[in-house]
Parts: sequence; structure tokens; C-alpha cells
Amino acid sequence: MTQLLTSLLAFIFALGVIIFIHELGHLLVAKLFDTRVKTFSLGFGKRLFGTQRGETDYRVSLIPLGGYVALGGENPEDATGDPREFLSKPRWQRILVYLAGPVMNVVLSVALIALTFMIGIELMNFSRVDPVIGRIEPDSSAAVSGLQPEDRILTANGDETDSWQALAFVLQTSPERPVTLRYQRGESEETATTRVTPARVPRYEMGDWAGLVPKVLPQIIRVEPGRPAEAAGLQPGDQLRTMDGKPIVSQTDFVEHIEAHAGEEVTLQVERNGELVSVAVVPEDRGGSGKIGVQIGVSAYQRYGFVRALRESVHQNIEIVRQTFLLLGKILTGELSARSNLGGPIEIAAQSGAAAERGFSSLLYFMGFISISIAILNLMPIPILDGGQIVILLVESVIRRDLPLKIKEAVTQVGFVLIMLLMLMVIWFDLARNFGG
Repeated sequence: MTQLLTSLLAFIFALGVIIFIHELGHLLVAKLFDTRVKTFSLGFGKRLFGTQRGETDYRVSLIPLGGYVALGGENPEDATGDPREFLSKPRWQRILVYLAGPVMNVVLSVALIALTFMIGIELMNFSRVDPVIGRIEPDSSAAVSGLQPEDRILTANGDETDSWQALAFVLQTSPERPVTLRYQRGESEETATTRVTPARVPRYEMGDWAGLVPKVLPQIIRVEPGRPAEAAGLQPGDQLRTMDGKPIVSQTDFVEHIEAHAGEEVTLQVERNGELVSVAVVPEDRGGSGKIGVQIGVSAYQRYGFVRALRESVHQNIEIVRQTFLLLGKILTGELSARSNLGGPIEIAAQSGAAAERGFSSLLYFMGFISISIAILNLMPIPILDGGQIVILLVESVIRRDLPLKIKEAVTQVGFVLIMLLMLMVIWFDLARNFGG
């Protein structure tokens, strides 16, 4: 019951903020062009409560799955020719009004993910991890492929893998299908190819990594107060590079070296905010074993200053957009099932609750992901969505006249049916995924 309540509250908060910002974009640009705004609503259906400010009714409505801004003279049958009506405005202004909602969602996503990085979050950023194998799981597809730790994967099914995220995407979206990998071993410039077959992951029908584990340097997750690490200036998020000039290749290497140097100065080189920093620390003697008071792991703790956080957020958003379109492409070509990879309100609520339980930073990051996803959805060239309306206006700009009203009405009806079918489909997928076993 507590988990259900958490999911519900997190869902209302997350979706409420995202919808509000989206509709605020439409509202602000409409008012910028002196367009009459009749209603600003969070939700659809019956008005629950709100306030009338001037000519605009700001309200919260019954069904919390979206929102809308009703503009004066938006429908041809309601237009009177008043210069403040929406249809009286130049097409470029109407395009900007439609575009403002998705743009605000992009801005919100960049802001939320940047804020997440400024607060600090444990998030493995595989887009910054080289496609170098750290370990191969026994009894896996990769275990019999000839691949070895330290091999660098260059391409997967012909696609360049410039990061582990790029490699993981190909592997995870190829369940039970062979993936051809081209790799480089050591300093040799020669390359070789092999094949691995990702296993299908139960329930979501995605593939795994075929037994490949990335090479990720250990990182400081937590620094205990009053211990040598804090006194030396080590910080959460520091990635361990070398100790006394020797490369650190695993957590075990680091722990054993510290334990063997109780009372002796150890020089560590760490990467912090993209820069290499040298830190001298003296492990305290605890029962003959050196300890400095840190928790280390490979669950990357990321915390940056404003500029780096903003840069990382932009990078994350670009990756989300790129992988979203790649995923949609695989769904449309039948390589992946829509049932496993499209989520609706029930799935968003479940994921919102899970993110909230991990902490506020995780919830903010998830909200950023949903916000950019809603921007992508709204820019799809489907009638009644912002993208569909923009396409119609662009066509009219090219032909320099309005499309016949009957054509617009037919297109709008088709768009409405498509959206309703999409909503029903994703809700059905949600029910099957969360309650169907």
C-alpha cells in the first residue's frame, strides 16, 4: 500500500510539473503575440478548481493525463476575424506557439538533469565509458566467442561503438539474435571479428550484454567524516586512476595496496570533474591493516559544478533522443516488440515510484527523461499533436493558402483516432506488463 501511494504521489508530482511547463510554453508565447487565451488547464474534462484572471481561466481538471491551452478563434467555426484570435495571427507566429510546448519540455529536461548532477547522483554514465571489456561472465555467449578482457569493441553489427552505451544498445536490442563484433586486442592495429548472442531478458523481452562487462575504474562513493580520506581531501565521485604511480585496474588492487601501507603515505591520482588531481593520504593502522575511510564501487557517483553539469545534461539529452529514434526504428521494422518497449501512464507511475524510493535526485533525473520523451512525442507529425499542426502550417506556408476546412477536419479526426488507439495500446501493454505476469 505504501509503495502504491508513493508511486501515485510521485506520478502526480512528476507529470504535473512536466505538463505545467509544456502548457506554460504555449501560454507565454501566445500572450507574447497578444493572442486571446480562454483556458489554461492541467488535465482534461470537468473543471475541479481554478481562478479567473482577466480573460483566462486557469484551472485543474478531472483527468490528469495531459493538459491544454484553449485559444480564442482556434477553431475555424469559432473565428470571427478578431485580430487577437489565433487564426488571425501570421502562420509563423502560430508555428512558434505550437513549438513552444515541446521546447519548454526540452529546457525542463536539460535543467532537471543538470540539477541532478549538481546535487549528486549514483548513475553509471555508460556514454562516457570506453567499449573495453573488463570481465566476461562464465557460461555466457561471450565466454566461447574468443573475446578476452581488455579487448576494445570497435563495431557491433557494423555500427561504430564509441562508448559502452552504444555497444550495450545494440546488444540489448538484439535478443536471441547473433551480433557481429569487430574488436582490437592490446596495442595491435589488427582487428578480428566474432559473434555473440544476447539472451532474452524475461518480461521485457530485451537482450542482455551477452556476458560482457565493461572495464570501469573504481570510484569513491562515500567518504567517512574524520577519517584520513577526508583529511587528505578525497571526495565522493573521485575516480581512482593510480596509486604510487601504478595503474589501478580493480577495487581489489586498491584495497590491497591501502591495507599493505598502514602508517605510510600513499599518493593517489584521481579524476575529478574531468581533471587529474594528486592526493597524498596516510592510511590509519587498524589491526595491522591500512584503512582510509572510503566506500568504493563502480556505481558512478556524479556530482559536478554548474558548467560541467549543464554540459553533461545536454549530452545525456542528446543520447536519449538518439536512442529513442533508434529504438522506434527497431520497433517499426519488427526487430523489437512494441509491447515490451512502449510504456503508458501505469508504467510511468511505477517507474516514478521506484525513482522516488531511490531518492530525490533519481526522481528529478527520471522527470528529465520523461520530459524530453514528451517533447519527442509531441513533435511527431501526427495531427492534433503539436508536430502535426506545425506540419499543416508549413504546408500552407509553402502553397500560400489555407487547406480546405474539410481536409483539416478529416486529418484532425484521423489524428484523434490514432492517438486514442495509441493510448489504449500502451495502457493495455502496461496492464499486461504490471499485472499479467
